[in-house]
Amino acid sequence: MIATVTPNPAVDYTVELSAEPTPGEVFRTDRTRYDAGGKGINVSKYLDALGTKTLATGFLGGFVGEYLESRLAASELPASFVDIDGTTRLNTTMLTPEAEYKINQTGPSVDTPAIESLLGTLRERDPRTVVVAGSLPPGVDTETVDRIAAAGDWETVVDLNGDVLGELSGEYALCKPNRAELAESTGRTVDSASSAIEAARTLRRRGFSRVVASLGAEGAVLVADDRAFHAPALETDVVDTVGAGDALLSGVLDGLARGESDEGALRTGVAVATRVVGVSGTRVPSFAEVGSIRDRIPVTPR
Repeated sequence: MIATVTPNPAVDYTVELSAEPTPGEVFRTDRTRYDAGGKGINVSKYLDALGTKTLATGFLGGFVGEYLESRLAASELPASFVDIDGTTRLNTTMLTPEAEYKINQTGPSVDTPAIESLLGTLRERDPRTVVVAGSLPPGVDTETVDRIAAAGDWETVVDLNGDVLGELSGEYALCKPNRAELAESTGRTVDSASSAIEAARTLRRRGFSRVVASLGAEGAVLVADDRAFHAPALETDVVDTVGAGDALLSGVLDGLARGESDEGALRTGVAVATRVVGVSGTRVPSFAEVGSIRDRIPVTPR
């Protein structure tokens, strides 16, 4: 079982406009969505749809937290969150014909008893893998993430901001930075698949067994031991990029859990991400075509 920890979950509010907004003008639309979000939750949603057993955990508070929990329950996603004071985030994505705008809230503080409760939940469920993903709210820092990694007999995967990746001191099975996070965490320029692979090798030497880096239109790379692979992004109609990196990570973890090679898991990750960018918000598309998409992805050893 793969448990995900979302330290700073959110309800993702997505609104689509038919024209570019201008100051002082009122726009009206009925094309809106409210989705249970946060990187770890997204990973669990995609894993569940792919057929991999998962549990979503983290911290929830206030009326937004109640709404998020009700949405998870309605979707029958296995979840066990710790209640906290304060109000869970409401993150906004505005889609227009020309651009995509994002406004993310900081999130409520998390105290020490809540962190201890989370560790107790993980120890009780005893997952094979724990994924810590998303931004860190006040009260949760790199030492907290290192504690989670060392708290049980599980492998730990992280998808965190670049400054956080650069400060972790534990041993981790995998990390999933995007291009900017990879550059920030290593201090290297990342402007191509080749430079991404070299930066990923730098991260590996800091305690990450595998590094999977998402590169947007250039696809993704996976680096493990002395092996490196690059998979290009497939041409597809992109509706919304929210959740694309989470989908990539979910596909890679699903592939590894099923015994696929690193090369095969990268293919699966890119295939899952290809399906996810074709829908708005962080809702889960049908993954029935993932197998056929996966077979069309050329992966190059580097």
